[in-house]
Amino acid sequence: MTKTFSLLIDGALVAGASDFEVINPATGQAFAHCPKADVDQLEQAIAAAKRAFPAWAARSIEERAGLVDQLADTLEARAGEFASLLTSEQGKPLDQAMYEVMGSVFTLRAFAKMRLETSTLRDEGGNTVIEHRTPLGVVASITPWNFPVILLMNKLGPALVTGNTMVCKPAPTTPLTTLLFGELCAEILPAGVVNMVCDQNELGSLLTAHPDIAKVAFTGSTATGKKVMASAAAGVKRVTLELGGNDAAIVLDDVDPRQVARKVYGGAMTNGGQICVAIKRAYVPEAMYDDFCDELATLANAAIVDDGAKQGTQIGPVQNKMQFDKVSALLEDARVNGKIVAGGAPLDRPGYFIPPTIVRDIPDDAALVREEQFGPVLPVLKYTDIADVVARANDSEYGLGGTVWGRDVERAVEVAKQIDSGTVWVNQYLAIDATIPFRGAKQSGIGGELGQAGLHEYTQAHIVNAVALEDA
Repeated sequence: MTKTFSLLIDGALVAGASDFEVINPATGQAFAHCPKADVDQLEQAIAAAKRAFPAWAARSIEERAGLVDQLADTLEARAGEFASLLTSEQGKPLDQAMYEVMGSVFTLRAFAKMRLETSTLRDEGGNTVIEHRTPLGVVASITPWNFPVILLMNKLGPALVTGNTMVCKPAPTTPLTTLLFGELCAEILPAGVVNMVCDQNELGSLLTAHPDIAKVAFTGSTATGKKVMASAAAGVKRVTLELGGNDAAIVLDDVDPRQVARKVYGGAMTNGGQICVAIKRAYVPEAMYDDFCDELATLANAAIVDDGAKQGTQIGPVQNKMQFDKVSALLEDARVNGKIVAGGAPLDRPGYFIPPTIVRDIPDDAALVREEQFGPVLPVLKYTDIADVVARANDSEYGLGGTVWGRDVERAVEVAKQIDSGTVWVNQYLAIDATIPFRGAKQSGIGGELGQAGLHEYTQAHIVNAVALEDA
């Protein structure tokens, strides 16, 4: 790739202090270079956001929302360019990349429509109490490599609409779509409102602990989220943490096993399983277990695994070598503890390719069941009792999402209510909507994104309590 990418600092597109290679996971080879910020450039970005904050916050919410709408329009106009670059750096098939980009457009537009309402809590006896919301200041956005575009928009949309300014730091393995979006920000937004810096994980702790950062919005692993929370604690910063998941699918006994197997397969294998709310483990009634596993194996064996840029590819590579090695190790453990009926070994070709893998007859304490695999590998477990399977599904440190599948929807909803997760979908998966709040339970996160509640996460609730001044 011949394009030169730049950091965005105080409205200017600038070179980094150095640069680093960005790997295409379909080849395992570098295809571009990313500018790398040093500490001085990080300080410049934070200072620029701090300077820009008063004027940005003073604008009306209609003005700010209008500019966010312009960002959405420009992103849509260049959707093909973004999707192609996203496939090159992240690995997902081009159709899924386009879906992410267009979902990002929808997310920006959804937040641009939202407003902060002032509430009157009391108006009686000469006493008026109102609650209104004010922006926090400079927001640090730290995003992961699985959905680098839309997960940035989940933060940027509400942060800007509510009057905050930002310093954004993408994952070092997928930084380029963020920098390309920075070019749109440079054209549309006032200088300093949004700043983009890239690193190779050297600057994160400095960013999250910086005294001029008012809030940290982080999406990533639970282990890293704990470090972010600890770093932010000294300044009592506001934090939103959207962390890991080990989402269970519970299949009830009144469904067609082959029909539901196809849906569960989609929920497990989209984006190569590299989704925080992907189906990570499936619990199936013993009476339909064999049919269910057979259908999953048929689907997995028929999947087209290839470079996401090639037409017809259904599953691309695992995004990076570190994750590839982790998933490969889990496959070795699964081979010992379970029965692999499809896939089971990395492909012998360049790139980080692992075929969709189905593992049956595996115990609850196997690593593949207990840990978040974040790859195209699905363990399938059998059950006979609903109360028991709910307890097994809940026996996890995670609580991000989950699914329940049943023809009797009322019964399925009652089961869903018992799952200890921030979101449980019934007869659907990955039904994430920018207008519906999304939160994690247990070690899957703090705070929430999306919806009006996600908008509020970027504000301080402010009470004004007034009475008339008595005459002397």
